[in-house]
Amino acid sequence: MTFNDNVRIDNSKARKRSGARTGGMVAGGGIGIALLLALGSQLLGFDLTPFAPAVQQAVGAGTTSEQSEAVLDACKNGADANTDDECRMNATADSLDRYWAGEVGNYRSPGPLVLFDGQTQSDCGAASAATGPFYCPADETIYIDVAFFDTLSTEYGASDGSLAQMYVLAHEWGHHISNLIGSLQGAGRESGPTSGSVRLELQADCFAGAWVQSASTITDDQGVTFLKPVTQRQIDDALSAAAAVGDDHIMESAGVDVNPERFTHGTSEQRQRWFMTGYEEGPTACGTFDVNASEL
Repeated sequence: MTFNDNVRIDNSKARKRSGARTGGMVAGGGIGIALLLALGSQLLGFDLTPFAPAVQQAVGAGTTSEQSEAVLDACKNGADANTDDECRMNATADSLDRYWAGEVGNYRSPGPLVLFDGQTQSDCGAASAATGPFYCPADETIYIDVAFFDTLSTEYGASDGSLAQMYVLAHEWGHHISNLIGSLQGAGRESGPTSGSVRLELQADCFAGAWVQSASTITDDQGVTFLKPVTQRQIDDALSAAAAVGDDHIMESAGVDVNPERFTHGTSEQRQRWFMTGYEEGPTACGTFDVNASEL
């Protein structure tokens, strides 16, 4: 989607961390868990996904170099968001926060979005480009290395369009909404085609679609709308990102058999369909924990 050039960005919604973290490899978390642990499970022959929190904590035990943190002072308006990935994430966070404040009773904002270079630390463990974007419920914060967008495009075939990037943040924000309404706590860590893990991810996709539906009506404090009306091409960009992180697509890309019993995020078709459910019907239609297996 395209931001209106003169919309003002609230810089309190995001911050940038710089400075590398030393230590072992990082695995697990958010969309990255789909790209890494699903592949590892297939290659090793057993399910690795329940070990994601332990793996993150283990790699978080390494030595940390000093990191600096700053607000994104250069991101002032929609024109900046249209030309810079970090500003786009900052502006998207501002829009998402305003949207969900009007949709969820007793809403509270997540912590400021953390954009980082290399590696950083969250209350859920270490985060890196390999981890992928993820939501940490312990500190209610979303972590993104924007270099991940290149990986999603070049290695997994997602569009590099702006809404493909914004979908990723909207999906992770959806996990915050699931946390607020209690879905996240009841999801469990099991894998499988109808597992709580899959239902949680599909709910986040649906919430992302719901935000896109209303994004062109959300305004800044001066009444300027953040985004221009979405186009079909932009919707297709978001759908390409959703398909790229489907369990079946990831397994096929790795050249291994598709095994539904190791699904943790849902198929490409499911992820696209639930995104469109949110887009067409709004957030009240995102009850993925309330439907039977045939409707999932």
